[in-house]
Amino acid sequence: MPRPSLSTRVLIALIAGLASGLLLSRANAATIERIVGYIEPFGTLFVNAIRMTVIPLVVSLVVVGIAGADATRVARVGGRALLVALAFLCLSGLVGALIAPPVFARLAIDSNSITALRAHAAPLAAPIDTSRHVPDALQWLVDLVPANPVRAAADGAMLPLVVFAVAFGLALLTVAAEHRDPVVRFFRGVADAMLRLVRWILALAPLGVFALTLPLVARLGLAAVGALASYVLLIVAGTSLLVLLVVYPAAVILGRVTVQGFARAVFPAQAVAFASRTSLAALPALIEGAERRLGMTAESSGFLFPLASALFRIGAPIGLTVGTVFVAHLYGRDLTSAQVATAALTAVLTSFSIPGIPGGSIIAMVPILSSVGLPADGIGVLLGVDTIPDAFRTTANVTGQMAAAVIAERPHA
Repeated sequence: MPRPSLSTRVLIALIAGLASGLLLSRANAATIERIVGYIEPFGTLFVNAIRMTVIPLVVSLVVVGIAGADATRVARVGGRALLVALAFLCLSGLVGALIAPPVFARLAIDSNSITALRAHAAPLAAPIDTSRHVPDALQWLVDLVPANPVRAAADGAMLPLVVFAVAFGLALLTVAAEHRDPVVRFFRGVADAMLRLVRWILALAPLGVFALTLPLVARLGLAAVGALASYVLLIVAGTSLLVLLVVYPAAVILGRVTVQGFARAVFPAQAVAFASRTSLAALPALIEGAERRLGMTAESSGFLFPLASALFRIGAPIGLTVGTVFVAHLYGRDLTSAQVATAALTAVLTSFSIPGIPGGSIIAMVPILSSVGLPADGIGVLLGVDTIPDAFRTTANVTGQMAAAVIAERPHA
């Protein structure tokens, strides 16, 4: 009998954690805390294992995605593709920022349960000052450029690191090939090693999900189940509407292709993305669909799609923003409009460094939560129910990648 897939095992662990937590929630507070005390450390270990891969993984992927491309191609069509990608990503973050707060504001979770949950959470950072003034905003902008990238890495400051990695990758494009290639190979080796390490860690996801879900449900009871269902439905609805109302029309109007032609070209990649939950696995189908169905040249597709698969994920900002607002609600934090905007902007910038693997967005959730002072423990809860949202996010990713490439290249112009 074949071994169940990781997604199946994670789902089983989630159900087991929910069921065990619901049973435990009926016990008295002392019993709950005693049992949770034995299980919760395993969830913390799982979260810490994910967090330790974040810095080297995202930096290496950004550098390789930029410096590994041809300089002429980057200058000609890469700029157009980047502008289209930024527009899609900003719209994705905006949709998440607009729909998540009013929906989750309607979720009612018992105040005593929230108090118990917050008491056992270890925040990654102090909550952001809600009374932000212009000087503070300017300082935030200044801090985006790190005076010391090594210090930024030690502090876990993800946004300055992404800015540095982008600048470093662009600078490498101007270096002679004999000097650039060894550096790119080094970072590609780091990226490959980190991806392998992430896969090893995700193999332990069932244990981590169980150890993080049980304490949550034990302290919140049935309220947690309803909240998790709302999170899943909101991600599915939001990404679906984003693709249907934004991506498809943009590809047809700006890319000068027919709806039928674009849909037929991208469908094989969508099927692979939905089933595998990894945009990298859909890369061959994207290239073949663009060349055979849309007339894109092999030269253009060979540059645009690998870069897009490495850097451009339209489903990430909406998923990360909705997830952040959801975690904030679980922990009883009322995010201000400025904080939601900060989370959305951080999600847009961080999305460039998300690895194209199942659950990759959950790894990137750490700096988003940190940007608004929320505990990292929430990513374990989201990972437990992430199979369905991740499938829809990944499908949106490859659809956006095809649309951005078509618009940048304009094969029928």
